[in-house]
Amino acid sequence: MMEVPSFTLTRQMKEMEKELSAAIQQVMESGQFILGDIVKTFEEQMADYTHSRFAIGVGNGSDALYLALRAADIGAGDEVLTTPFTFFATAGSILRTGAKPVFTDIQVDTFNMDPEQARTRITPRTRAVLPVHLFGLMADVEALRQNFDGIIIEDAAQAIGATMRGKPAGSVGDLAAFSFFPTKNLGALGDGGLVTTQREEWANAVRALRAHGARKKYYHEVVGINSRLDALQAAILSVKLPYLDRWTQKRQHIAKRYSDGLHTLGLEAVHIPVVPEGFTHVFHQYTIRVENRDRLQAFLKSQGIGTTVYYPLALHLQPALRDLGYHLGDFPISEQVQNEVLSLPMFPELTDSEVDYVIEMIGHFYGKRVG
Repeated sequence: MMEVPSFTLTRQMKEMEKELSAAIQQVMESGQFILGDIVKTFEEQMADYTHSRFAIGVGNGSDALYLALRAADIGAGDEVLTTPFTFFATAGSILRTGAKPVFTDIQVDTFNMDPEQARTRITPRTRAVLPVHLFGLMADVEALRQNFDGIIIEDAAQAIGATMRGKPAGSVGDLAAFSFFPTKNLGALGDGGLVTTQREEWANAVRALRAHGARKKYYHEVVGINSRLDALQAAILSVKLPYLDRWTQKRQHIAKRYSDGLHTLGLEAVHIPVVPEGFTHVFHQYTIRVENRDRLQAFLKSQGIGTTVYYPLALHLQPALRDLGYHLGDFPISEQVQNEVLSLPMFPELTDSEVDYVIEMIGHFYGKRVG
């Protein structure tokens, strides 16, 4: 039996140990640990990578969403349209501003916001639309713009490096939020986040809001929060960023191997990820939809294969959000996929033999042999 983890950083850390240690040593010698030149350099690198005029480092991805909303002056009395099939921070960040999350259902094949359904949910109170680029595939922001001329904020936490018709994640909305949680495609060794925008006034607003609302030290124009990307994490991310495209190519290779192998098995019960024409997928997760999901997951675990369910309960059904007034049946596609999704092992250092073993065991579960 082969042991295949759902995710691990140990292989990557071993390969990069010397470079990361040198970067950490540089920060220690600089004596500058909060913001400073190292953070500024990483922000410039990220602005270039995402084709954005401005990139502002913040404490984590959740704060990136919140600060992007605050910079756009989203608050009490406003509605923000988003998806119920995502991590809790998407809706939580909207609520932190005092605005109301309004959900709209997803497309079953992409897991992303359905532009047609979104059109029917827009009201005069809708100040912003917050699409999530889930699992590494961008939502169709251009289609959303056809029916909405307000603010669009990308939740790009899982999609750094992804593109839509040649435009990278972080450049197509009015603002965008990234996460550098260690498991992300570009991960820090702790928490970290970033906001991108093309508008200087919003960039300046984020810079102030991340430092308790002060543009000048000890002079507070608004009530902000303490959410600054520290220099250690920025230095680590600057070391990793040049490797990101190569890691993305490895993820895409792994995804193709999964898709080709599962397609060969001819399993009607297994639905593989879809990549629409004109989009590139960076496969933060390789997520299939399957019948008997829980049984398959238990079987794979018994064969040494780690898997994860993202996400087992849609946001409109979460106890913490019951006051929004949604009920079972309101978003049938999200409710369907929450019972079907299973994310297979995915990280750049995964070997072909490990991928083939996962495919073989899925086939074994459904009574099909590879080859």
